[in-house]
Amino acid sequence: MLAPKNKDSMSNVMAVALSVCFVCSIMVASAAVLLKPQRIANKNFDRISNILMAAGIQNVSPTEIVSEFDKFEVKVADLAEGRIISDLEALDLGIDTSAYDQRKASKDPSLSKSLKEGEDIASISRRARYSVIYVLREEETRAISKIILPVHGYGLWSTLYGFLSLQGDMNTVSGITFYEHGETAGLGGEVDNPDWKKSWEGKKIYSDGNVALRVIKGKASSDSPDYDYQIDGLSGATLTSRGVENMVAYWLGKDGFGPVLSRLGE
Repeated sequence: MLAPKNKDSMSNVMAVALSVCFVCSIMVASAAVLLKPQRIANKNFDRISNILMAAGIQNVSPTEIVSEFDKFEVKVADLAEGRIISDLEALDLGIDTSAYDQRKASKDPSLSKSLKEGEDIASISRRARYSVIYVLREEETRAISKIILPVHGYGLWSTLYGFLSLQGDMNTVSGITFYEHGETAGLGGEVDNPDWKKSWEGKKIYSDGNVALRVIKGKASSDSPDYDYQIDGLSGATLTSRGVENMVAYWLGKDGFGPVLSRLGE
């Protein structure tokens, strides 16, 4: 007569554990595949929401967000040549503006350039050649009302990703927002503070053709002759403040969107 199987034997325990791991891995993998379209949709919705916030379009219901975003023209900027390329050129280059991943492109040597130490003031290492930008026009005159630019740069602990919105003069800030960063909550994380972001509205970028906007230490004083170019510093977050300043200086400078904006402002 066969002896009863020992359920507590090492082989039995291992078999059960492996079976559980296999079933769980199948469930996790299946969930990842099934939920991928929803994750992509949520990511796109968040991107659109941040673009609208940067443009000052707020308090919009979820059902209205897409229709508000449809008012924007989605264009491709060639940062190497300092110009907006046509929709046909973008198609010839294989750039789908609804799916283009600038972060991924920046890692591809054929689609980006490596930045030298003196160039890389935003500490991003590489810059993609092409960037998707968003243009809002006046309904009657079709003049540019606002232009929203994707920007990113390193703070204290992380790279901050966001959008900077300019008015049609290509010089006055109409808004800024960050959708991804890993800065310290209550310190550098105050880049998410609505009051701090609101303080950017109406500030100027350029003076005599150069980026003059600064994130200063302490509070900007209206008595200062440079007040229009000064943003309040983030208390206790000097390096994050400097990182944001460097980010703006790079992306609005000659190696970023500067030449593109000059042409649009002509």
